Amino acid sequence: MTDRLVVNVTAAELADRTSRLLAGGYRLALAAAHEDPDALRLVYLYVAGSPDRRTELHVRLDPNEPVIPSLAGLSFPAGRFEREMRDLYGVVPAGHPLPHRLVRHHHWPRGWYPMRADAGPPPAFGDPEGPYPFLTVEGPGVFEIPVGPVHAGLIEPGHFRFSVVGETILKLKARLWFVHRGVEKLFAGRDPAEGLPLAERVSGDTSVGHALAYCLAVEEATGCVVGEEAQRGRAVLLELERLYNHVTDIGALCNDVAHGILNSQSGRVREQLLRLNEEVTGHRLLRGGVVPGGAVLRALPAPGRLMALAADVAELAALALGHGTVADRFSGTAVLPAEAAQDLGALGYVARASGIAVDARSDHPFTDLGPFAVTTRPGGDVLARFQVRAQEVATSVELITYLLAGLSPAKAPNPLHTTTPGHCRSPGSGGGHRSGPGSGVGIVEGWRGTITHRVELAADGTLRRVKIVDPSFFNWPALPVALSGAIVPDFPLANKSFNLSYAGNDL
Repeated sequence: MTDRLVVNVTAAELADRTSRLLAGGYRLALAAAHEDPDALRLVYLYVAGSPDRRTELHVRLDPNEPVIPSLAGLSFPAGRFEREMRDLYGVVPAGHPLPHRLVRHHHWPRGWYPMRADAGPPPAFGDPEGPYPFLTVEGPGVFEIPVGPVHAGLIEPGHFRFSVVGETILKLKARLWFVHRGVEKLFAGRDPAEGLPLAERVSGDTSVGHALAYCLAVEEATGCVVGEEAQRGRAVLLELERLYNHVTDIGALCNDVAHGILNSQSGRVREQLLRLNEEVTGHRLLRGGVVPGGAVLRALPAPGRLMALAADVAELAALALGHGTVADRFSGTAVLPAEAAQDLGALGYVARASGIAVDARSDHPFTDLGPFAVTTRPGGDVLARFQVRAQEVATSVELITYLLAGLSPAKAPNPLHTTTPGHCRSPGSGGGHRSGPGSGVGIVEGWRGTITHRVELAADGTLRRVKIVDPSFFNWPALPVALSGAIVPDFPLANKSFNLSYAGNDL
């Protein structure tokens, strides 16, 4: 079990402590507000890899005047977390360089903070603040193109405002948070086992990633020890989820440059992977496979079958990049420079395609993955993101093959787990004695990137606070940066190469 260093600091000490952690190679993974009986408490989680290190800074604020010096000048992600905490809890980040609302839309009345215990039911819609204050770009020939929030496709709402000259994008602003569901508040008061279905549904295409991050956090909080075989089974499920999502996007990227045949062939491989998922867990999206205390696998995937599918994907990727039109449209499109990716705190294949080797499988491992190597590309464009995805398909199959060697075939098709599902429970929830610290953190490399969950338990063992960070929260600000200087017709292609989650971002 990875140790977390928890340090109580004052608001005045926060910036200095943060500067030292950032200089030491840490990154801010999470920031969250908590309502204690006598204070608002802010928790900043900083993490670093190789070896796995985690440090939490806790700051207590007067609930009647919750003001914190802004860290936005030190960390761009910190500035985003501060705006989120202001909109949901009323915490004021003093000196923030961009104090616009982030989560809160204009129909939320001033002074209503939905995560506070005294928030009450949602108030009637109003219009106290007016439209979002988009930055207006002016000059000869400049005009705006609004897109959304309602789209023609079956996607969630998001508003994109392009400032353009001709077809060239000068600036793009993405306005999200149209369907804030209050997911984090729904966890409060539930038994930890009852929180699992919520975690699986944070973002529908990332059931395993979020369920696993949640379970790891609960297990640390309760002191539950999970056996190595179950951890390997969990890692297999995580890679199966990565496979079907990457294959889907490889085909969709080809489709966005009018190569529909390759998209159809990718759909064929995807369907085989979804059927395999159902054999392994009973669910095409792998729900029910990760449980508190273990993993439940009805069958083990055959390595030969996976290798054949990986060979199919490699052939499709080679056909795509061997086509002049596809290669031309991918190359040099929507470039995210490495420096920008680093400054923005980009994660997952978005960061790795800009040459940044950030991957929780190596930085924060929960089981042995053997000779795993992080895949990176230096280009930062659509081509690099496509290449990283294609290589990660092969890597995932290699990892699954390695992990299967440590699992007992005799247990398939019987459920594979080391404890009874839902066994990691705390006092008051019908389980045994809680030996853990009462709070825990789970860090997992989901298919989009690093997922972080932090859990705090109440005295009766129920969930007191669950904070969730999907990699899309970090990566959405990188999309407008990559599109600066691109042309409007490249937006669908660039957007698909990032493929960010609306639901994971808007909790």
